[in-house]
Amino acid sequence: MSIDQLAALAMFAFVSSITPGPNNLMLMASGANFGLRRSLPHMIGVTLGFMVMLLGVGLGLMALFERYPLALTTLQVVCTGYLLYLAWRIATASRPDSTSSSGKPLTFLQSAAFQWVNPKAWTMGVSAMSLYAPGQASADILTVVVVFGLINLPCISTWTLIGQRLASLLRSPTRLRWFNRIMAALLLTSLAPVIRGWLG
Repeated sequence: MSIDQLAALAMFAFVSSITPGPNNLMLMASGANFGLRRSLPHMIGVTLGFMVMLLGVGLGLMALFERYPLALTTLQVVCTGYLLYLAWRIATASRPDSTSSSGKPLTFLQSAAFQWVNPKAWTMGVSAMSLYAPGQASADILTVVVVFGLINLPCISTWTLIGQRLASLLRSPTRLRWFNRIMAALLLTSLAPVIRGWLG
């Protein structure tokens, strides 16, 4: 991969990682509700989970879906169901000192597993491998994975920090409740591309 291609890949990784999506919206909500430290497993799970998924795409996972379309449809159904669950979880989240059992950030494993049903992550992964590792050379695939790993974590950390900064404005239970509901609604909008695909 040339220097120009590497620079283009880095820019693609930055833009796709920093723009709003399910991960960033959930991390902003997590930062506001639980702070940066308690959100660290969630953040690391997002980055490492996406890197593993990206490696799978580079090794031909999408070709498998093209051969077995039902597998892709099943993944999309699971994705939709899980996003609905996460939206509900955010909408009903409470402060860490609350006795409510819903007041817990996502764990490392939960956030890593979520990458496999995240529509934006799949779009990013397929686009990155199609554009920057079209010949599926091992070196190019690994380069894409490493570049995304290096750039993704700082980008998603920014969203968590924004959420943490907002926490001072959300000390009122009413404000926090409305913030969480808005975050949940925005998360649901990320399902639009999937639903449009089903409707043709």
